Amino acid sequence: MRRSSLFWVLMVAVAIVAGALRLSRLSQRPLHTDEAVHAVKFGMLLEDGDYEYDPNEYHGPTLNYATLLIAKLRGQSTYVGLDEYTLRLVPAFFGWVLVFLPLALRPLWDHRSIGLLCLFTAISPAFVYYSRYYIMEIMLVCFTFGMIVSIFRYLRSSKLGWMVCAGLCAGLMHATKETCVLAFACMALAGALTRWMPGPRPDWPATVKPLHLGVAIAVAVVTSALFFSSFGTHQQGVLDSYQTYTTYLHRAGQGGANHHHGFFYYLDLLTWIELLEWPPWNEDLTVVLALLGCYWALRRRTGPALLRFMAFYTLLMTLVYSFISYKTPWCMLGFLHGMLFLAAYAMSDWMRRDGGNWTRRVLWVVLLLFGVASPLAQAVCLNFVYQAEPGNPYVYAHTTRDIFYVEQRVRAAARAHPDGNDMYVQVICPGHDAWPLPWYLRDMNGIGYWSEVDMNAPVSDVFICQAEVVAQLVERLYERRPPGQRELYLPLFERTVQLRPGVELRAYIRKGLYDQLEP
Repeated sequence: MRRSSLFWVLMVAVAIVAGALRLSRLSQRPLHTDEAVHAVKFGMLLEDGDYEYDPNEYHGPTLNYATLLIAKLRGQSTYVGLDEYTLRLVPAFFGWVLVFLPLALRPLWDHRSIGLLCLFTAISPAFVYYSRYYIMEIMLVCFTFGMIVSIFRYLRSSKLGWMVCAGLCAGLMHATKETCVLAFACMALAGALTRWMPGPRPDWPATVKPLHLGVAIAVAVVTSALFFSSFGTHQQGVLDSYQTYTTYLHRAGQGGANHHHGFFYYLDLLTWIELLEWPPWNEDLTVVLALLGCYWALRRRTGPALLRFMAFYTLLMTLVYSFISYKTPWCMLGFLHGMLFLAAYAMSDWMRRDGGNWTRRVLWVVLLLFGVASPLAQAVCLNFVYQAEPGNPYVYAHTTRDIFYVEQRVRAAARAHPDGNDMYVQVICPGHDAWPLPWYLRDMNGIGYWSEVDMNAPVSDVFICQAEVVAQLVERLYERRPPGQRELYLPLFERTVQLRPGVELRAYIRKGLYDQLEP
């Protein structure tokens, strides 16, 4: 079989594996709080056809509009009619596209390196996990790499079409998440370092045509403005999309203290090997090969400028995100993709060297065992077995599986109640920390949410509360009500329930209704 044919056969196999990992059992993992909040935000767009950008929360609108398309294709037109599969199909699709974006680099890079990058991205445990997560990060990485690919294709051909693609990707980046400015800054600095530092002469034209650059900027601005203005219906959103950076600068510095972590937080996630607890996990080979690829790309006097650019870009992104105190694990995907790029280059270059049969055999063993088998096994394990367990490195303040039990018990009470889903339920969680309950009980019309016990509100048939407010609830039910009006309330949950690790939920149901529950 010819090498070109073998390459495409392998790409088909990678496509199947990548699709299976990203699309299988998308509804199995309970929704994270952030996913549920985004789902509610999208529900407003789905039902009312209206979207207004909030400069303080929720990030950009591309996730919502992409989900709108998927929901329409699946015949879902109401918030209640949505399901987790529809929501997560959006990041799964963009995660799958990201796997094959390197194919657009074929005129600039060799087939072996491109194939390895596609493979490494397809089975990376982190990329698989967050390709199944209803947040913006995978879309941002996809658009960012699309912009890099488009720029380098333009620098190779000087064709306006590639500059239009670069502008489109830049506009989509801005309309996806505010942290795009970090990628823009790192790209600009990496480009300058690639051109001006001693080393291989960049293989691109001395100048970019001003007209082409102007078109790219115009496309980026128009694309971003269309999304932030809700396609012309909310002009304030365009201005808010720039004013929002005061909020996010504060959050990156002193705000959001609950998400502040040390400098090595991301590297610890990628390189730690847990031997005493299950499941074991690491992406050590990616980090080691990325360091080697970075060293070779910056040290050698020959080679594509793309490699040097990616080395600088990945180093800068890693440093910037490590210095920022506000950290969540999915934010590392931007520089982790750069690491995968450099790792593919290093492995390909290593395999190309003529070191004898034994050297090639050792490299194949390393690739198959640590580059394929290990990350693939981890991807399956972390996404389908331990997808919500605290031992999973990519689980972050995640909802426990107990949420399914909570939903089951509340619905059992609703079936026993004459009002059904209109049954009056009070959910009491300090700080309105009830998420993702509003998603799982979204079709219950009689449910209300409080941050503390309301001593004047009517008494409901069912109370759901965090353990810390039980004493206030007892006071409301038994001390504040006069004799003769007090009713006995019994626990609705038959076991200990946690909304998230360390956040215990309790539920109480009126005895008369409890007696009607199905056994």
